[in-house]
Amino acid sequence: MYRHITRQPLLILAISAALGQTAQAGTDDPIELQELAVYDDTYRNTATKTALAPEDTPQSLTVLDRQALEMRDADSVAAALRYAPGVNTELRGGAVGRLDLFSIRGFINYQNYYDGLPLLYNDWNLQPQIDLLAVAQVEVFRGPTSTLYGSMPPGGMINLIGKRPATESEHRIELATGSRNLAEANIESRGRLGDSDLSYSLVGLTRSRDGQAETSEEERHMIAPSVDWQVSEDTRINVNLYYQKDPEGGIYTSLPASGLFLPNPNGKLDPDAFSGDAGWNDFDKEVLMAGYKINHNINDNWNFLQNVRYTDASLFQTNTYGTGLEADGRTLNREAYLTDEATTGFSVDNQFSGRFQIGRARHNLLMGVDYSDLDSDVIYEDTSYGSGAPAIDLFDPDYHQISRDTIDITDTVYSSDFNIRKKQLGVYLQDQIELGRFVIIGGVRWDDFTGEETGKKYGGPVDSKLDQDNVSTRVGIMYRADNGLSPYLNYAESFEPQTGSDRNGREFDPSTGDQWELGVKFQSDPLRSQGTLAFYQITKENVPTRDPNGGPYDQIQAGAVRSQGIELEAQAQPLDSLLMTLSYTFQDVEVTKDNAGLKGKTPVWMPEQLLSLWADYGFYGGPLNGLVAGLGIRYIGESEYDASTNDGSVPDVTLLDIALRYPLGRLAPTLDGTELGLSVNNLTDERYFSCYDSANCWFGEERTLEASLSYSF
Repeated sequence: MYRHITRQPLLILAISAALGQTAQAGTDDPIELQELAVYDDTYRNTATKTALAPEDTPQSLTVLDRQALEMRDADSVAAALRYAPGVNTELRGGAVGRLDLFSIRGFINYQNYYDGLPLLYNDWNLQPQIDLLAVAQVEVFRGPTSTLYGSMPPGGMINLIGKRPATESEHRIELATGSRNLAEANIESRGRLGDSDLSYSLVGLTRSRDGQAETSEEERHMIAPSVDWQVSEDTRINVNLYYQKDPEGGIYTSLPASGLFLPNPNGKLDPDAFSGDAGWNDFDKEVLMAGYKINHNINDNWNFLQNVRYTDASLFQTNTYGTGLEADGRTLNREAYLTDEATTGFSVDNQFSGRFQIGRARHNLLMGVDYSDLDSDVIYEDTSYGSGAPAIDLFDPDYHQISRDTIDITDTVYSSDFNIRKKQLGVYLQDQIELGRFVIIGGVRWDDFTGEETGKKYGGPVDSKLDQDNVSTRVGIMYRADNGLSPYLNYAESFEPQTGSDRNGREFDPSTGDQWELGVKFQSDPLRSQGTLAFYQITKENVPTRDPNGGPYDQIQAGAVRSQGIELEAQAQPLDSLLMTLSYTFQDVEVTKDNAGLKGKTPVWMPEQLLSLWADYGFYGGPLNGLVAGLGIRYIGESEYDASTNDGSVPDVTLLDIALRYPLGRLAPTLDGTELGLSVNNLTDERYFSCYDSANCWFGEERTLEASLSYSF
């Protein structure tokens, strides 16, 4: 019953034509604006868990569809979010891709969602990732989301919508090559199974390339099958599987700011600099997720959806970290460590929704119960206070100094073997009311969170338990004027249980946050422009931050952080063949209360300004007939690299990206369905950086080129 309808701009349809899906060679007829049903009746808007369209939602929401992801050649969550307002993806640079890490509205987020359920993360290194090939749409929900999803940072969340089965046959094969010896092959297939009530989707990928850092490699193998069974007109069952194997994961080590953007008597380090060791840089991650959805229309107005997923994941890695740069500016002292982690988990979300009318008010009532359970075992070994690890000369490195025969990694002061258990139960209620031109949303949720760690941690016994509950609320109102303007106002709260303790053993309190947001959305008729302008202020209490008097991983609860800012997102089609998207973010993030001298300081990784512009242009007629060209500009403002003093900053940078798509069927009818693609990120090969502090920085992604050849049939 619920169906998400999206009006497609002309150029998006033109891109589909360039992909060979709608165009014939030599056709120059104008493309008519049309409506397209994007998802089946199991789709739910991330911001509401209902079918309310994003433009009618009284909160900021960005939707990146498959055409945008493919045109920008996004192959990771970070790449997909580069042009979304309020999001900074440049936290650990371009060489580190084994974690999806970003900030939204000034707050760091490790927790992604996939098809409405959490990707279970053990708060260490084992974070399941979803390859963008398996994703049909990326939704960025900005602001607190706890009334629907429970424990989440107040800045917002990312929900990756997986590709769905289809009844119409679609098949695609693609080969790609490019910078750093890229070799990739992927396949997509979907359609009906014979004359049955079953339809399927199958996505598969294999990819390998050299890492950006010297001696490192990246490798991934993924398969994601999904089957829909239309049991009856009112009942659909989806069974889905996602499997991913990453035998290599690039690097995780950092570099000192000296030699990057701070002076160093030995000169500047190259973007492929590596502070680790080729013999001690293992990475092997394996993730299996299996789930199902049951969608049942009880009658014309009431619906039940159950979404279930089981996760089984493991990770083994060896690595190094720097412990200080010598006075010569080139000798970095190091320690070596390894982790061996395994996670099993279960998530379920039960949604019962109904539509009814009382007087002039049309209600969409949502009641839900969700539950997640994570069980993770972690082994950690570190050479600190043991045999140690050899130092490295960053300007004349020897990458082959460490092996299992040269260091003793066991039974040191940091030896750990412990279990993490986290459970969250949530009960939520939401009413979405349409009253004339008004849309009103109110929601409330109760969460019960339990967590415990048992075993041996950092050389000693650990037996910590956490049991916290919380009530989160949300209310929003929007007025949909007949001139296309829709002003709105919302208030929302967040809740984050805080496991762990400070260096003195004091257990953390939970973090809570609240947001006020005032904005306006615009949509022209006919649809040639649309956008959102939002003003927000978020306050988060009991924030864990780096302990300036402790070790590199010690944290304290500094008290409170306030983030306030302005976001602008706009899309316009000034010409039938030109589509432009613009996003701008101004954010002022500040520690407003603390107990360690951080008051008034700005946290790291929080640039004050972010600006991006992307333009797609389709050529019709002439020698370039059928070519679609994209050009992107990204600006990342200065950010702090010393949270305790705010002395000095990471330099700002402006980056250029380009993409070209050309259907070879324009050259010869025998090539119908064949497409040539070319993309270049960081076209001018700018040096840019991100830093946690002056001792831990990373290079941004160097210039990368990718060429692809695909065949759709």
